[in-house]
Amino acid sequence: MKLFPLHLIPNDTTIDFMRHRKPVLVLMVVLLVLSIGIIGFKGFNYALEFTGGTVVRTHFQNSIDADSVRERLAAAGFENVQVQSVGGGNDMMVRLPPDAEHNNAADAAQKVAEKVRAAVTSEANPATVQPGEFVGPQVGRDLAMNGVYATLFMLVGFLIYIAARFEWKFAVVASITAFFDLILTVAYMSLLGREFDLTVLAGMLSVMGFAINDIIVVFDRVRENFRSLRVDPLEVLNRSINQTLSRTIITAVMFFLSALALYMYGGESMEGLAETHMIGAVIVVVSSVIVAVPMLSIGKFAVSKQDLMPKARDVEELARRP
Repeated sequence: MKLFPLHLIPNDTTIDFMRHRKPVLVLMVVLLVLSIGIIGFKGFNYALEFTGGTVVRTHFQNSIDADSVRERLAAAGFENVQVQSVGGGNDMMVRLPPDAEHNNAADAAQKVAEKVRAAVTSEANPATVQPGEFVGPQVGRDLAMNGVYATLFMLVGFLIYIAARFEWKFAVVASITAFFDLILTVAYMSLLGREFDLTVLAGMLSVMGFAINDIIVVFDRVRENFRSLRVDPLEVLNRSINQTLSRTIITAVMFFLSALALYMYGGESMEGLAETHMIGAVIVVVSSVIVAVPMLSIGKFAVSKQDLMPKARDVEELARRP
């Protein structure tokens, strides 16, 4: 019995994805260059974690929502403020950008915390604040570098795993495609001016993980078809895309819908993460189909039946199976 949600796309599609692979790949290269240009020209709207500033934890006598606190701070003249509920409806974490009129961390933290308390407190719901915590610009630089290291670590890890599990051509193509997905997602966030904070960084890393997971599924089918089908390589690649197309789209849709729910109901603090996931889901599903697999037919990345025949250890393993 076939369940409708699991068969949004027929399993026996015959779309000729490889027919226009070269102009499509050229278009993707142009898009990659434009994305790098956008990132270089516009830069990022860095959040407090990267720019430095003050963190103030506020406790209210009665429950209050983050939007109300944010509105009171805006009315008091605070701009670019992040407000997040922590530990329940009575506690809020307020993050503010650096205040230029203070020249040392302790002074800034103490005075800003008192200003926050005066702005958000009311007779009906008085507030108290803990001493503010100053985040220096050096911490921001360290976090930014840690984000770069994490990205490089993931790419190198993917490269090693796929090279050991499949073949070096697959490893390089998968890493290039994941990097392509990352750059396009970063360019989107830069173009829209979305605040770049740690949740956005986490979203980008998870998009890379989702991309590699999706690519590996398609590549595994490519390897199986090369070993079992007696057709030319382009036909093998075409059939592999069509056979995994339903799974690719359904997985991306589920990923997108979960991110959409987080975007709608997770509050402002989760919007960056959710938006990164949503745009990443769209980019990943497109790149898996028109970038990753077509690259396996181009130049030094072109794979053949000889590349993907079972190695000696695979033959021995298969022989031991009942």
